[in-house]
Amino acid sequence: MLKQRTIKEMVRTTGVGLHSGTKVELTLRPAAPDTGIVFRRVDLAPVVEFPASAMAVGDTRMASVLIKDGARVSTVEHLMSACAGMGLDNLYIDVSAEEIPIMDGSASSFVYLLQQAGVQEQEAAKKFIRVLKPVEIREGTGDKEKWARLTPYNGFKLDFFIEFNHPAVDGTQQRAEVDFGDVSYVHDVARARTFGFMQDVEMLRGIGLARGGSLENAIVMDEYRILNADGLRYDDEFVRHKILDAIGDLYLVGHPLLASYEAHKSGHALNNQLLLELLKHPDAYEIVSFGSEQAAPPSYLRQMAREWALT
Repeated sequence: MLKQRTIKEMVRTTGVGLHSGTKVELTLRPAAPDTGIVFRRVDLAPVVEFPASAMAVGDTRMASVLIKDGARVSTVEHLMSACAGMGLDNLYIDVSAEEIPIMDGSASSFVYLLQQAGVQEQEAAKKFIRVLKPVEIREGTGDKEKWARLTPYNGFKLDFFIEFNHPAVDGTQQRAEVDFGDVSYVHDVARARTFGFMQDVEMLRGIGLARGGSLENAIVMDEYRILNADGLRYDDEFVRHKILDAIGDLYLVGHPLLASYEAHKSGHALNNQLLLELLKHPDAYEIVSFGSEQAAPPSYLRQMAREWALT
């Protein structure tokens, strides 16, 4: 039986929220089988729990935000991406403010935390969502068109294209494909940082966003160039971060996907709409488990062996 996974022991860290600028304490705790990924606002009385769910996403401006009973937990996508990349099914995430800390702007700090906690297999079958029919969302027309789609695939791969019409971005590769049967989440995706433009900062801060952003937790560009002294971590870091985001957004469906994801200028909103469109069509997917490792997708087994061998 291919088993569910949680962490072995509790781990903690602190940081600041990218958009709120607020100091945040983050605690990751093991969870029982079939719990899923559950965010908990422990600063509220009573504590509010937010099970990771595509239907709980209530705001997608610059981040994926879960909303319940008027409470929010924001910027969940990087931590969700790390959980997906490391194959974790069950986890409690206690947070002391309304936003997950941004750390260095990538998922690598969360990967490190999960590695420190260790992985624990559980006596319950891991569940996947296997896409059976293509599902697509489109928005806009002409050069404003954006789209995202899921199609059947016995594994998980992502193909993403970006277009920002900015010299620093245009000078890098704007399309990337990642198939986790062949590459490592830890090495090839997790270190890609979020990015932004100086000319947008005042506008974003005026609507209560980007208050914690800095060169320490984002790639920042003026009208012509990257301002970070150390430059890029990957030659195509911009599009790789969009893949990192998409992995986290898609994991909000509640289980790992067996699917191919393709996207053209997509973002948090379109990714969430794509999941909701999938869930609207019960004939487009099925929930599956595997009674033995031999029956599971070989690419998934290679991915898990690769990621946890790096701990």
